[in-house]
Amino acid sequence: MQKKLRQIFIAGLAVTIPIVLTLYVLFFLIRVMDRLLDFIPHQYHPDTIFLFHIPGLGVIATIVLIFLCGVLMKSYIGNRLVGLGEKLFYRIPIIRSIYEGTKQIVDSLFVNKTRSFQKVVLVAFPHAGSYAIGFVTGEARTGLTANLEGALVNVFVPTTPNPTSGYLIMAPEASLIDVEMTVEEAFTYIISCGIVQAPPNGVPKTGC
Repeated sequence: MQKKLRQIFIAGLAVTIPIVLTLYVLFFLIRVMDRLLDFIPHQYHPDTIFLFHIPGLGVIATIVLIFLCGVLMKSYIGNRLVGLGEKLFYRIPIIRSIYEGTKQIVDSLFVNKTRSFQKVVLVAFPHAGSYAIGFVTGEARTGLTANLEGALVNVFVPTTPNPTSGYLIMAPEASLIDVEMTVEEAFTYIISCGIVQAPPNGVPKTGC
């Protein structure tokens, strides 16, 4: 009886934990976006006008703001304003580095996807005999590999369970092992510490 109750409890955890964590992240993002409305003067704030708080207005305001920025960018005047702003940022040393790096990442992900993660590979890391999942991001800069034989490629090796940090490795393409896995499947595998695996049919399964 005790073993059966334990199995039922573990099954309940397996169902509820992903749901609770997903809802927690969702509500956290909604709260953060709602805080953006604090820049509105108190007399014009939606909470003051409607006399109660409406969750999610910050999300709607963020989407509308992004859309308006996109419309502005499509116009000649907006394009000129952005160009002037970029010139100003590039004149400030620290701001220049932050802006340039962020802009290149965003451009590679949304504008020029050919500069984003190209394929999933296995790379010998952190030493020979052990392997880590990596993402090929392009060819290494010639100036960095001038004294080395052969061309090298850039490989981003993310950490787990937080793939937003990781290591940049320059390795010969011949030393990499191609993996039949999409970028999304690889990220899921990394975030779950290898617990969630995607079989050939694309339906995730759990296991070690």
